Amino acid sequence: MGTDDADGFPDDREGPVREVTVAPFAIDAHAVTNARFAEFVDATGHRTEAEDFGWTYVFAKFVPGALRKISPRPEQTPWWCGVAGAYWRAPEGPHSSVEDRWDHPVVHVSWNDALAYCAWAGRRLPTEAEWEYAARGGLDQARFPWGDELTPGGEHRCNIWQGRFPVHNTEEDGHVGTAPVDAFWPNGFGLYNVSGNVWEWCADRFDPANRSMRGGSYLCHESYCNRYRVAARTGNTPDSSSGNTGFRTAADV
Repeated sequence: MGTDDADGFPDDREGPVREVTVAPFAIDAHAVTNARFAEFVDATGHRTEAEDFGWTYVFAKFVPGALRKISPRPEQTPWWCGVAGAYWRAPEGPHSSVEDRWDHPVVHVSWNDALAYCAWAGRRLPTEAEWEYAARGGLDQARFPWGDELTPGGEHRCNIWQGRFPVHNTEEDGHVGTAPVDAFWPNGFGLYNVSGNVWEWCADRFDPANRSMRGGSYLCHESYCNRYRVAARTGNTPDSSSGNTGFRTAADV
């Protein structure tokens, strides 16, 4: 696992390439959907941390103008708005819903929310080694789950940003936000969307304060965040959530 790719991010500790052994495990073919997360919430009454905080981060272009004007933005990443009332059932704020997105990945879930779901489902989060092994689909050191070329034969294989980030998305892959969890072809192990669509929480620590995430999202672009490569990684605090973060689950075998 890992990479010494010149396009990688050494500060993220993607490398060095090293041999890792994993015990037999099962992993979901795709990220947890809005429909499945709704079953969990209905059964347990779980409130996500975004609901308890009263807000979460939404990509600015998805926020209506009036709401965008009053939603604070981080100085370093002004394409995010801290939207009051946004949460997994209202991904872009109070005006939105998931009624037409039940087969899309649930978003605005924190690492802690993902753990609560796993406890209910009798599952767990995958380790980074498990996630990367599964995401590679049997290929050895390929950049993507399907090979080294991003769009072989001009065909889009994942849901990421096309155009000029963050001002113009050409939507050449057919999606402006999240895509259904089984969009595009699966990899050699039958896993969908391990590149792009949404970041996926893993069990490991990224550093002492943050938990690891893998896979990149629909907002990733080569100009600033080409972390849709299989070996790429990032992290966030375990109580953080956003409109491009979800998870899939795993289990011991």
